[in-house]
Amino acid sequence: MTLKFLNTKEREKILRLLEEQFGIKNVEGRFIMIGKERIFLYNGGLSKEMMEKISKITNLERAGVYFGKMMPSGNGEKIRLSIEGTQILKEEIRKNVFELSEEMVEEWMMGRELNIKTGKRDFLIIKHGDDFLGTGKVSEEKIGNFIPKNRRLKERG
Repeated sequence: MTLKFLNTKEREKILRLLEEQFGIKNVEGRFIMIGKERIFLYNGGLSKEMMEKISKITNLERAGVYFGKMMPSGNGEKIRLSIEGTQILKEEIRKNVFELSEEMVEEWMMGRELNIKTGKRDFLIIKHGDDFLGTGKVSEEKIGNFIPKNRRLKERG
């Protein structure tokens, strides 16, 4: 995989999507794309040029924090923020937030879908109190869960 440092036009597209979807107006850092869809946010001190030199010498697989993923949508693209992406931007998120009840938190963290009708069809930021827990995909009948298997709570047994 190669790192692609997003240019101004590509960065503006991501910022526009973030504002449309979640009301986010400000993101500090540089966006880096790995593959065709995975977005990383880099706030380090190395310049783009220095990172490109390093990647020619060694296999530089990633830089920064996994921020989110570009997802195809019916009329374009959307961004699905990662758990870390929601936590980094928690002070900026202004809309499309779903607050979990105490009973739902454990189900969500086990990676289960939530059978809830929200009246929406899109990605929602999932939170409980002050904790941001990633993004869910809302359909007519449920909220789909994207918590990776290796980060899910285990069943009590």
